[in-house]
Amino acid sequence: MSDPLWKLDAFVEAAGGGIKGDAGAEITGISIDSRSLEPGDAFVAIKGDRLDGHDYVSAALEAGASLALVAESRLVDLPEDGRYVVVPDPLEALRCIGIAARARTHARVIAVTGSVGKTGTKEALRLTLEQSGKVHASVASFNNHWGVPLTLARMPADTDYGVFEIGMNHAGEITPLVKMVRPHVAIITTVQAVHLEFFDSVEKIAQAKAEIFDGLEPGGIAILNKDNRQFDLLRFLAATAGVSVVQTFGEDQSADSHTENVISFAGGSSVDATILGTEITYKIGAPGKHLVKNSLAVLTAVADVGADLAKAGLVLDGMRAPKGRGEVSQLMLQGGELSLIDESYNANPASMRAAIAVLGAVPIARPARRIAVIGDMRELGADADRLHADLLTPILEAQIDAVYCAGPHMHALWDQLPHELRAHYCEDAKDLEDVILKDVRPGDVVMIKGSLGTRMGPLVTALKKEYPPADDTAAA
Repeated sequence: MSDPLWKLDAFVEAAGGGIKGDAGAEITGISIDSRSLEPGDAFVAIKGDRLDGHDYVSAALEAGASLALVAESRLVDLPEDGRYVVVPDPLEALRCIGIAARARTHARVIAVTGSVGKTGTKEALRLTLEQSGKVHASVASFNNHWGVPLTLARMPADTDYGVFEIGMNHAGEITPLVKMVRPHVAIITTVQAVHLEFFDSVEKIAQAKAEIFDGLEPGGIAILNKDNRQFDLLRFLAATAGVSVVQTFGEDQSADSHTENVISFAGGSSVDATILGTEITYKIGAPGKHLVKNSLAVLTAVADVGADLAKAGLVLDGMRAPKGRGEVSQLMLQGGELSLIDESYNANPASMRAAIAVLGAVPIARPARRIAVIGDMRELGADADRLHADLLTPILEAQIDAVYCAGPHMHALWDQLPHELRAHYCEDAKDLEDVILKDVRPGDVVMIKGSLGTRMGPLVTALKKEYPPADDTAAA
């Protein structure tokens, strides 16, 4: 039987709180969602913008929570016979628990940020490091002011490798998070034109991403994309922050870790690379040039934390794109199959270009088509229309056959598209559903992408409902 995540006395001390009621002596997990809570978890009642966790304390206790971490000011609203750890502010207490979890472990810790590719890089690190020890990593995209401390608080004391995704959309957000995480290695995947609604320039975005250097442990390593236009600025900011070791990755042959040869195929890539002077050949089980480049950062970090590089390279062949982030499904149509690339989770100019390039690289047999179904990219500020119109070039380069557009900003692209590429335009993504379901045919490859607020995900759901995936059909 494995040790509990926290003993009650250590948890209470870390939280800086007091006990009320018969709290469980052992805590097996930490949850902020009463719906997914497992018996033995501590439930942390966080107050968010829309919901207040205190409203769900009763449900959490009934589901078997060992205790609820609650605000003293809300005790009067909670069941009198509950089991509580009482603090002034549950979110601040969660931060303190996260800091205590980081202090008690001897794990080698890696932090990942960047405009694009954070989650994929984090998942690749999880996959590769599992070959060498016990890994604890962020779930989903838990990369903000509550996601990072929650991930830290959930880290077992005997973890060998910790992997943390750190996000931001305003300056100053990364610094407090990375100072909690205290990584030995920090990766910046790339800096691109995202969140321009909140920044004056891409250079300002680079400065915000460079906050990740503020929390590096003494002697820590920064891994930077040498092909990125902001590389020189990031290297300067690393030096200014006192980072003594900067390693680079990219296609540039002078990078510390670089590709020698890449062969792309429908399901992924075969890569010959040099990682910090060591030659290695490996396959990646998901398509995309961006995944190839980020794999260099992954393997560099693997080597830096002392894990097995050869084993790491071997398991990248098992890497798969997650739902909403490049997941590929084969849907059954009458007369054949349709390939669906689900990129619906989010979008910015860099990730949109990468997704279009992936679509363009998929081989097809005519008269089948490459179809891009794309929705507005959010948080681009005054340049939004121009950045949408600029997608014309990658669409033409990828030899896309039909483009469906959703959202007011996408009209700037629609106006630029050649007439023969215009499939359908509407301001609301939901109005594309019936059109796409009727238009697709066997052999087509369809890529769906847009910012989360544009709601492209339901289009993926609708296609899968109308034309069930081949593996689901086989299972049935």
